This record gives sequence, C-alpha cells and structure tokens, in this order.
Amino acid sequence: MTELPSLLILTFSPIRSDPRVLKQVELFKGKYRVSTCGYGSAPEGVDSHYALPDDSRGWSSDKVGLLTRRYPRVYNGMTAVSAARSVLPRDEFDVVLANDLNTLPLALELQPRLGVHADLHEFAPREKEADPKWRLAVAPFMRWLCRRYLPLASSVTTVSQGIAEAYARDYGISVDVVTNAAPYTAGKAQPVGPTLRLVHSGAAQRYRQLEMLVEAMTDAPDWLTLDMIVMPNEPDYLEELKNLAVGVPAVRFREPVPYTELVKTMSEYDASIVFFPPTTFNLEHTLPNKFFEAVQARIGLITGPSPSMVPLMEQYGLGAVTADFTAASLRETLHGLTAEKISEWKRAADAAARPLSAESQVLAWQAAVEGIVKSQPARA
Repeated sequence: MTELPSLLILTFSPIRSDPRVLKQVELFKGKYRVSTCGYGSAPEGVDSHYALPDDSRGWSSDKVGLLTRRYPRVYNGMTAVSAARSVLPRDEFDVVLANDLNTLPLALELQPRLGVHADLHEFAPREKEADPKWRLAVAPFMRWLCRRYLPLASSVTTVSQGIAEAYARDYGISVDVVTNAAPYTAGKAQPVGPTLRLVHSGAAQRYRQLEMLVEAMTDAPDWLTLDMIVMPNEPDYLEELKNLAVGVPAVRFREPVPYTELVKTMSEYDASIVFFPPTTFNLEHTLPNKFFEAVQARIGLITGPSPSMVPLMEQYGLGAVTADFTAASLRETLHGLTAEKISEWKRAADAAARPLSAESQVLAWQAAVEGIVKSQPARA
C-alpha cells in the first residue's frame, strides 16, 4: 500500500479558533498525513501536532533591526520562528502549506521534499497602513519578504480577487483565490416577523468605523433593531461604541459566541450588515467570513459598495448595496427595508448556500497541493 504524502499546515495563529486554517485541516486530513504547527492543542483528526509556546510571537519587536533594514536579523528574532525551528524537523514533509507571509521563509527553510504552498490571508505590505509608524518601519520589511520569498513558493492563494491582483501586479506571481467562505450548513430561511432584526458580527477595531452603524440607527423606526456581536479586540473602542449607543434604543450589544455557534446565532436575524469604509487597502478589498456566514444562516446582506462583495451580491441577489460609505447612505438603505425585500433575500441566500460554501471554495487549495505532489516524485 502506497503511503500518503505528508503535509505540514504551518501557522502562527491558534489553530482551533482560526476558521481558515481549520478548513485546510478538514480538507486534507485523510488525503494526506497531516501535521500542524501553531498555537494551542491539536485540531481533530491530524496525525501530529507541533505546539508553539503561547508567549511566542509571529511579529517583530526589533525596532532597531526594522529601522536599519537588517531584515534577516528581524525575521530570525521573531520568537514564533525560533520556537518553531526548535520543534519542526527539516526535510521530513513532502509539502508545507504556509499560512500568511510571516511563515513563508520558515516553510521554505524546512526544505519540504516537493514544495511550499503559500496562503496569504491579506495583502501583507499594507496590513496596518493606517498606522504611520507601521508604514515607516514594518511595511518595508513586508515588501522585502514578498520580493525575496514569494517567487520561491510553488503556488499561492489569497482571500479576494483585488488582493490577488495586487500581489500579481507588485510581485509578478500567479495567485488564485480561496474566499473565506463558511462551511455548508443545512438549514432553511426563517419567516420575517413584525420587527426586522439586523445583526453585525466581527471585531471591534477602530479603523472599521463601526460607529457609522450606530449613527445610521439613531432615528430608526420602532420596527427595526440592530444587535452588535463584536469581539473586544480594542476594549477602549468597544466601550466608546457602547457609550455612543446608550441613547439609541434600537441598538444593543450581545456577548460574542463561539465560532461554531455563530451561523446558528445569526439565523435568528433577518439581515447582516457587512459595511466597511475602505480605510485601508485590505478593508477596501475585504470579502470577510461574516459575508459567507450570513449566507449559511439564510439571512439577507446589507453591504457598502466594496468591489469584492458587489459582484456576489448582484450575481446571487443576496441583499442591498449602499450608494456610498457614509452613515447617511446606510441609514437611507435601512429605512427602505421591507419584510418583502428581506424575504426575497433570505430565499436567495438559501439558493446560494451550496455554491458559496467553503466546500466549493477550498477546491483551489486541493488543486494547488495536488499540483505540487504530482510535479515530481518525492525524494526517498
């Protein structure tokens, strides 16, 4: 019996709470001998796991190295890199799937027998461009990593077409797209009640300008409500949002729920607001988990004119797109909602649940890794 090829899924994230990495594990286990490396305990079904210390970090604190552009020193000084080096064997895996740019040099250094696939979760050179200090010190390091290591990957994927085009344009590489689609969930659209219940789920981060959602609901009619289910990524900002909503009775905050329960929780609502002003390049081209979770929850979507969302909104008839990224435009869209419109969007989400599921999207990962495996026989 031929032994299955070996695959290491490498990430500097907590694997069991990282939806994108978990989808990779689910896709490849049983087809390959899957090992994982990341924070926390092993995900279900893998053959082996290399845990990173919780206090190790996948980013640099070497300010001098960054400012003087001694980038090999900067990368080698990242504590997650040194921790991974101490536990991961070289020349043992057939393929390494490197999640995010910061794992790619390490993945190549491990010398997998057949090659490395890089999955880039955003456009790394502009990840935190809203921060002037980051633009000055860290962005050049990210660009160096891209120039030096991306051409060495056997294949590359990322999360949206706009980001794929940016990588291809700036670094001359071919990039496929695997969206952050949610796994298919069996279900059906629920009827719309007398109160139209809206939801927004995600991270409380200032650059996302979530205050616009509260502002758009300030004079909401009594048949319209909005629940905010947000993670306290920036606790001070979340507190500001809650204070802003004190005088807005139509808005309330709910405690975050585990990722495994999110689709079920969202199915209690009528439509999800996925509205992100393009304050950064990555946000401009975002196609986030919450977009696809709404589809699996069989509820409608209300988005801004984000270039990666609009084509899917139009193709599948999933909801409404605001005229622009202002609170006034969002308010106008919300005040124009009707039960009939939302019922139509819910039916459209039900019809789109399979084609927009993770099971359809992850085939690009499968093809990429299969391409690496078939490219040459594994070394003995």
